[in-house]
Formats: sequence, structure tokens, C-alpha cells
Amino acid sequence: MTGLLQIDAATMARLLGPAAATDVLSEVLREGLDPEAGPPRTALPVPAGELLLMPAATGSHVGVKIAGVAPGNPAAGLPRITGSYLLLDGADLRPLALLDGAALTELRTPAVSALAVRHLTPDDRRLRLVLFGTGPQAYGHLEAVLAVRELSEVVVVGRNQVGARALAGYARTLGALARTGTPDDVAGADLVVCCTTAREPLFDGTLVAPCATVVAVGSHEPEARETDTALVARAEVYVEARAAALREAGDLLVPTAEGAIEEDHIAGNLAELVNGLRTPSPERPRFFKSVGMAWEDLAVAGALYTAALAL
Repeated sequence: MTGLLQIDAATMARLLGPAAATDVLSEVLREGLDPEAGPPRTALPVPAGELLLMPAATGSHVGVKIAGVAPGNPAAGLPRITGSYLLLDGADLRPLALLDGAALTELRTPAVSALAVRHLTPDDRRLRLVLFGTGPQAYGHLEAVLAVRELSEVVVVGRNQVGARALAGYARTLGALARTGTPDDVAGADLVVCCTTAREPLFDGTLVAPCATVVAVGSHEPEARETDTALVARAEVYVEARAAALREAGDLLVPTAEGAIEEDHIAGNLAELVNGLRTPSPERPRFFKSVGMAWEDLAVAGALYTAALAL
């Protein structure tokens, strides 16, 4: 792998911001990428947690992310998500670049959510955001949402009050009015974003207003969820890909197992939203459930590599 380009987290931050990463994902979907055709994630239980393998291919690039999920790491002052991303040339499979896998995830996941927010929320007024979580994904989602929508207020809800106050303080440095709050604050939200490690619902879904949008990204496990059955049953549901959601999204699989919804409850996928094939209803809450897919990593990694070559 002579000449393999190394792209670390600091370099990523210089090369591609949240808005640009969101545009990259939008463009690949407009060019015809079908999220439903993406290969499934391989998950291997290991003593420290879980090892994930996520391969993807397009005409120009091939790539694979090897990610570790180590639930015990934060207590030791280490990141919960670890890993690397190997990018190869699509024509001859020559290795081109090695990227920080955790930093790539922290960039692409908020960008996916921001793309959904672009298509599921109004753009003619400022939105009140209720943000669940205080970790790296919460910071990334705050920045990504601010890149695509103006916010009237940010309310941070977290189990760790020190962390919640810190994130609210960071939001204020970005020009947003911000405070900490409680789960009941969803009643006044235009947008609710959940990026936590919770395995049970974070709030009462009956409190969410009919005009609100909820985004949940915290889990890709069939038995874990951040939202309750009440919300999912009354919401218009969108996902990255139906196939991936029906394999991994506990937010949808648990209500299905309870008999509250059917598999066809999903209104559309992200490609259909981006290409105008689905128009969200203004009369029901919109719910976007993300599990994270390999095509997203590849699209953003390819853009980072191209940007790095242009330096």
C-alpha cells in the first residue's frame, strides 16, 4: 500500500464541513444510487463489544469500514466508536486512502440526518430543536442541523447534566439560543433529534406535535430504540432504505412485533425524498429512522479523498 494517503480527523474537518457532506449524499442519490441495493452490515460479537464490517462499491471507488463499538470505553476515557476506512480505486482496486473511521462516522451520520431534515422540515421559518444526547454525535448533529436550517432555540436533553450544559454552551457559541431541558420539551419542538445509546424510548411520543419532525440515529439493533410505539404508529416514517430498516431498526421492528404497525408503514426512503418521489404530509409527524449504511461512508470518503488531492 505504498503511497496510501492518510486522512485523519483534523484533516477531515478542514476538507469537508457538514453542509458539503450533506450535498455529497444528496448528489449521489440524485445521480441514481439505490440505497436498497446496498450490502448488509456484518456484525461480529467480540469480547469488548461488536465489530462491524461495512463494504460498498460505485464505479469510481470501493471501500470498507471496519468499526468497533465498545460500550465500556467511555468509562475509561476512550471513544465508544473506533475504526478505520479503506478507500480503493473502483477500476483496479488499488488502495488509495486510509481514513479515521470514527471521524468519518461522526461526519456522515449527521449529514444523513441533515439531508432528511432538508426534505422533512419547513424552510420558511426558524425551528425549535430538542436534541437528545451529549456525545460526539450530538455535537455533530447540532452543527449539521444549523448548516441546513435556522433555529429559534436549542434544548439539550441528556442523562449527564454536565454534558448537557456543555453542549448548550457550545450551541450558544454558534449563535443559537440554547438551554438544557427535559423529555417533555418535545411537546413544543419543531424538530427532535435523538443520538443516544438508549435502548428504551426517550420521551412520550403522544406529546410530539403533528407538524414536527423526529430523527433517530442512535441504534442499529433490532431490540433497541429511542422512540416509542405511540410516535411511530402516528408518524409518517422515512428511512435510508426499507431493507436495512427492516433488518436493523428496533424503532420500527418493536412496534411491528407488537402489532401496532405493518412493514408497509414505511412511507419512503431517502432517495425517494431527495428525488421528489415522496412528499411529506403536513398533517402527521414525520419520523426519519437512520441505521447507518455503507454507501454513505463511501460517498463521503470519496469526496474527502478528492478534496485532499486538490490541496
